[in-house]
Amino acid sequence: MVMIVDAERLRRTISVDNDSRAANDGRLIARARGDPEVFVRLYHMHYDAIFRYCAHRLFERASAEDVTSQVFLKVVEKFGSFKGDEQQFRNWLYKIATNAVNHHLRKTARRNSLLERACEQVNSSVGDCRVSSAKLALLREAMLALKPRYQTIITLRFFENLKLTEIAEVLGSSPGTVRSQMARALAKLRIRIASAQQEI
Repeated sequence: MVMIVDAERLRRTISVDNDSRAANDGRLIARARGDPEVFVRLYHMHYDAIFRYCAHRLFERASAEDVTSQVFLKVVEKFGSFKGDEQQFRNWLYKIATNAVNHHLRKTARRNSLLERACEQVNSSVGDCRVSSAKLALLREAMLALKPRYQTIITLRFFENLKLTEIAEVLGSSPGTVRSQMARALAKLRIRIASAQQEI
């Protein structure tokens, strides 16, 4: 049996593999400085992760899309001054995204309405699942009651699976500071959830 290989598909696969290898040693970053098409590839490599992070922080798709757009606009503006490899670039993106999310939350002062909308969306899309929606609402309410820095640490660690050293780089702190702040954040989260459950 003769297999016919789709040449365009093979070319795209090789291109993506080459981009990943180049990204790991910083060549893609260097190429992106002078080639808009390479920058677009870099954008596509990171867009989903940054959007997911913003969505986890904001609980609303439209706001997450807006903030993600702002993040990459800022990246375009500041890319010339970025010095580093692919790993540092990813952490730089999370740092910009963290600042953009925090600014959005401060500027709009819509935390309660975001929570209400998220709960309404869960109820309408899932149907009658009061127990899981109530637990989800408790978690969201407890998360939103934390300081923005604590929200950031929990989201990066448990939703984005970043290591403590990576979170430290995003936040401009030491890993030890992040570790202790994460412990405090989790303790506050547990207390808030336990207290809310007792009131039900």
